[in-house]
Amino acid sequence: MDNMRRSIWTEAACLLIAFLLSAVMVAVPGAPASADDTQEGAQLVEGARMTLQSFKADSSMDAFRDLIKRAKGVLIIPQLLKGGFIIAGSGGTGVLLVRDGKEDRWFGPGFYSAGGASFGLQAGGESSEVVLLIMTDRGVGSLMASSFKLGVDAGVAAGPVGVGAAASTANLSADILTFLRSKGLYGGVSLDGAVVATRGALNEAYYSKPVTTADIFARREVTNPEAKGLITEVTKMACTANCP
Repeated sequence: MDNMRRSIWTEAACLLIAFLLSAVMVAVPGAPASADDTQEGAQLVEGARMTLQSFKADSSMDAFRDLIKRAKGVLIIPQLLKGGFIIAGSGGTGVLLVRDGKEDRWFGPGFYSAGGASFGLQAGGESSEVVLLIMTDRGVGSLMASSFKLGVDAGVAAGPVGVGAAASTANLSADILTFLRSKGLYGGVSLDGAVVATRGALNEAYYSKPVTTADIFARREVTNPEAKGLITEVTKMACTANCP
C-alpha cells in the first residue's frame, strides 16, 4: 500500500512539473532560438499536416470539414497533453495559418503554445490532436498579440462532432471553435481559459531570423518552402470553388 501511495504521488509530481514547464514555455515565448528549435518547428509543421489528414479521414468530423471552408485561420496542435491527479494541466504547441479572404490564400505558419490548468478530483492522462478554427476577424486579431486567453480575449466554443453532425448546430457566434480527437482516459479537453502565446524562438528558428506575427501574417515578409505541404493540405480542405 505504501508503495502504491508513493507511486501515485510520484506520478502526480511528474505531471505537475510537466505542466509547470509548459506554463514557463508559454510565459517566455522570446527565448533564443537553437538547433533544437529548428528541428521542433519542422516536426510540428509535418505533424500539423498529418493531423489535418486525420481529421479529413475521420467520419465524425463532418462539421469540421464544412466549417473549415468558412474559417479565417486555423491553429493546429498535433499533440495536446493533459494529465494529473488532483491538479490537472494541459499544454501543447500549435501551428497557425491565416487566410487572406480577398486572394483566398493561406499564409504562415506561426508557432504558438497553449497551456491551462483546472482543479478537481481527477486522475489519468490524455493525448489529443486539437484544431482550432478561427471564425472571426476578432479571433485572428487576438492571435496577433503576444499572448491571450481563450474565453476572455476571444470567445471559444466546442465544435460539433459525431456522424451526421451538421455545421448549422455549431455556435457560430464564437470567435474560435475547437475540435479534438482524443486518446486516453479523459472524454475531452476544454480549452476555455487556456493561455495562448507566440513561440518567438520557434518562429525565429523556422525563418532563420527574428520575426513577429505581423511579419508573418500581415506584411508576409517571410516564407519557408518546408511549409508547402501543410499549406497545400489546408488549401484543399478549405476550398469552396474551383478546387484542385
